[in-house]
Amino acid sequence: MAKISEKKVQMPEQPPEERIKNFKEVPLGYTPEMAMEEAKRCLQCKPRKGKEFPPCVEGCPVNVPIPQFILAIREGRFDDAIRIIKEKNSLPAITGRVCPYENQCEGSCTLGKRQGYEPVGIGRLERFAADYERAKGFTIPPKPQPNGKKVAIIGSGPAGLTAAADLAKKGYDVTVFEALHEAGGVLVYGIPEFRLPKDIVRAEVEYVKSLGVKIQTNVIVGKTITVDELLREFDAVFVSTGAGLPNFMKIPGENLNGIYSANEFLTRLNLMRAYEFPKYDTPIKVGKRVAVIGGGNVAMDCARWARRLGKEVYIVYRRTEAEMPARKEEIERAKEEGVNFMLLTAPVRYIGDEKGWVKQMECIKFELGEPDESGRRKPVPVKGSEFLMDVDTVVVAIGQSPNPLVPQTTPKLKTTKWGTIEVDDELRTSVERVWAGGDIIRGDSTVILAMGDGRKAALSIDKYLSGTDRTWKFGVKG
Repeated sequence: MAKISEKKVQMPEQPPEERIKNFKEVPLGYTPEMAMEEAKRCLQCKPRKGKEFPPCVEGCPVNVPIPQFILAIREGRFDDAIRIIKEKNSLPAITGRVCPYENQCEGSCTLGKRQGYEPVGIGRLERFAADYERAKGFTIPPKPQPNGKKVAIIGSGPAGLTAAADLAKKGYDVTVFEALHEAGGVLVYGIPEFRLPKDIVRAEVEYVKSLGVKIQTNVIVGKTITVDELLREFDAVFVSTGAGLPNFMKIPGENLNGIYSANEFLTRLNLMRAYEFPKYDTPIKVGKRVAVIGGGNVAMDCARWARRLGKEVYIVYRRTEAEMPARKEEIERAKEEGVNFMLLTAPVRYIGDEKGWVKQMECIKFELGEPDESGRRKPVPVKGSEFLMDVDTVVVAIGQSPNPLVPQTTPKLKTTKWGTIEVDDELRTSVERVWAGGDIIRGDSTVILAMGDGRKAALSIDKYLSGTDRTWKFGVKG
């Protein structure tokens, strides 16, 4: 057997000096030859004793048959590869780009456990297979016999689209209700073009529609129509409205002009195309010196957007880089693109000018103490370390809370103290025939975990509506 390469096949990408001048995708993807070469690194592991799946599949929230699709790529059977992936994942071009695979499938890869070896590039190979299919044209599976049952999906983000696709494949009449003017949820309003091109999302949405799913945009469930009204027309409802409520630090001056939530900043740039003003008449005012508060993927997205607008950008984060929740490759790309990192630092108040625009922020330095409930070392303020920093734009990217509209307008729907919807192991809610999944039950989470919820909810809905299990057991333990 040929010696296995220690390193992944490098994926070509735009050099930093070019990409900060455009909004195009940074990684350029594998060629067929690169993909086949990377696929040779897979050990084709079997399930460990007592486990249903190999380690990499165990690490995938939607249990994609990873060794099988990689073997197909290795042998040049690209059509088979995408068919295998889509048995479990209807949105592979998306997950192949934004999934935190280093903590999931690749984090569980047996090869990656060897001293000096990188895990197999599972995410890159999934992206390759999806891009291959999109280039040649989607293969639409034969439509099943309609079963006469109707399901409403609230929200067209990753959980909603996944549930819709899985249910349509089982013969359900599925309608997705989306509040915005374009389907995709966080995939279109929250992730920048250079990380997830809108054309990719639109193509995946079109694939879901080709399965027979209907999507109605500009419908705000809770205002345009209520869950109770949907239950009169549909046999089941799946709530996947996400976490669209921005969090703020609640410090003095936070209401000054020039201080954005990450949600507003990214939505203006992504969906309203403010970066193309005046071609699109939706400007966003961004000063010369931008501070982004936070250390997650959303913070990196905001900082990297601001760099592409030609701004001097600072990430301000109260822990060290080791504690940053952002993906390592996103941190590295931000550094390559000229983003400055101010670590062990956080704002305590904002100072405005005579017209009400932010001009400075007062910060304080931190040192790390003992680990907190997240497992990360707790930042402790350093007494007397306050200092002023000149800024004219601030983006607050410290997480998001669940969208409150559906719970507020569905009185019988039980929620937690954090505002998430309560569900049981089958994702059933306290209201019969209503399921929920994604960030509305998890809080601020990941695309792939939301997709896992979508798959799980679809199975539970099918079990209920097909008569396999018509009891509603929410709240029953054991």
